[in-house]
Amino acid sequence: MQGRVVVIGSLNMDLVTRAQRLPRAGETLAGESFTTVPGGKGANQAVAAARLGAEVAMIGCVGDDAYGQSLREGLIAEGIDCRALEVVAGMSSGVALIVVDAASQNTIVIVAGSNGCLSSRLIERFDAMLQGADVVVCQMEVPPDTVAFALARARQLGKTVILNPAPVNGPLPVEWLASVDYLIPNESEAAALTGLPVDDLSSAQEAGRHLRGLGAARVIVTLGAQGAVMVSARGSEHFAAPVVQAVDTTAAGDTFVGAFAAALARGCTEHESILFGQRAAAISVTRAGAQPSIPRLEELGG
Repeated sequence: MQGRVVVIGSLNMDLVTRAQRLPRAGETLAGESFTTVPGGKGANQAVAAARLGAEVAMIGCVGDDAYGQSLREGLIAEGIDCRALEVVAGMSSGVALIVVDAASQNTIVIVAGSNGCLSSRLIERFDAMLQGADVVVCQMEVPPDTVAFALARARQLGKTVILNPAPVNGPLPVEWLASVDYLIPNESEAAALTGLPVDDLSSAQEAGRHLRGLGAARVIVTLGAQGAVMVSARGSEHFAAPVVQAVDTTAAGDTFVGAFAAALARGCTEHESILFGQRAAAISVTRAGAQPSIPRLEELGG
């Protein structure tokens, strides 16, 4: 069983430069390299789900520029259904301006561009895509009203709903959480959602319980090298992360979400899907870049 995943979200072109250190305010540094890499949380998760076994459709917006054309062509090359990927006239595509230092620390500025044009009207036009989905995935690099509409409609249709609450600066509306089957924040996002410090397994479990109390059915807090914690009606469970030598953690979280969605869509259990997502994310951090780092199904043994 392949399973069908619909991803509703952002597409960005990542403009990445590397330097020995990050510049201070007002300072100009000589960079060592520059690359353009397809990214955006929505597109990354769509690519991960497609490479890892799912039939995927993407609902989003790109600008009528060279970046938009490149982003669209990249998804089509991955076998992703792009009928609902709208080109917005007169608007630039989303971009992320990224500076990475020698210690792999980075600064990022995101310009939403056409991602800010993703509306509920586009989702309504392609409602048949949602009706045919097994799993619907959302993030938060597009307008909040659009996310709210997508979550509510997916819940109304009885789909498995995943929300990766990123980026986030504070608590979410409780009506959003009531529509979510799997809320998947990292530790900083879990802290922002709850107002609690989240820096170890115990505090991640506490944050998960708090978010379940607000309405989320299940919460999976990803903790990087510390693994992940799932909190559900059955209690909490820790999943240790595979041990690897990390080179670049860009898109590791997106890889986990996409892989997890793909596994759920093809009928795997929660436990199997989390382990599958962790294996995929572990491979991704051993390689540089966002989408270029995402593994394919054969790398995980099918």
